[in-house]
Amino acid sequence: MAINDNSQRGDFLQALSKVGVLVFLVARSCSLFNAKATITNTSEITDNTNEFIGNSATIKSRVIQKVGLSSFTVSDARFFRGDPLVVVNASGAPFDLPSDQNIKVQVTGQVRNLVIPKIEQEFNLNIDDKSYKDYINKPAIIARYIVLAPQPGRITQHPEQYYRRRVAVTGKVENIRSPVLLTLHENQLFGGEDLLVLLKAPPKVAINQNQTVSITGEVRPFIIAAIERDYGFTWDLNVKRELEGKYGNRPILVAETAYPE
Repeated sequence: MAINDNSQRGDFLQALSKVGVLVFLVARSCSLFNAKATITNTSEITDNTNEFIGNSATIKSRVIQKVGLSSFTVSDARFFRGDPLVVVNASGAPFDLPSDQNIKVQVTGQVRNLVIPKIEQEFNLNIDDKSYKDYINKPAIIARYIVLAPQPGRITQHPEQYYRRRVAVTGKVENIRSPVLLTLHENQLFGGEDLLVLLKAPPKVAINQNQTVSITGEVRPFIIAAIERDYGFTWDLNVKRELEGKYGNRPILVAETAYPE
């Protein structure tokens, strides 16, 4: 049933606010809306390697090509000019590269010179030297965390490609439905709808409409029974009907971290 007047909308938002309090009680240890993460360009690392060696860095970039069984190169350089940066997957989990080269990946890890014996020993890896012959002694990121970084519209247009995957999404807050429920909009026209976001806890800092935020979390279909079961809270029956009518079986991003851009 649609919300037809201000009274109904007020009741709906009031009910959602109560849900937000309940989510906070269940997941109060969850820290959302953190300080902004520093995203480093790949060219900064390749051009100023000595400043980054041994330090952790986060990049968001397009994949150039696969290297070996579990690594790949990335580059921010326009038209892929300049030296690519090797990302060695040390996360302990396989990562499927995006089939569309326009979809970026977000990587966090330690910057190292690619000296394979040392990398193998320190990170407990088994690396095929032949695949990396063009990158030996060049900068690489030994990645502990790798996720896809699509635009919100790509997720809503092709949600099956992202279900049960962790992603890092940047977008503009379009509609704040409650302290824990909002939608993300982005300017690029992919033909998708706004992306629904569920925060595991109310943010420590207010999120405002039209504010640009970056959110990491898991994409899943919006099936209320499954979300209630997995996150341990219960929606009011009227709220369930409203949400199922508007968002049922659409994708939802369940946020683990969020920060302002």
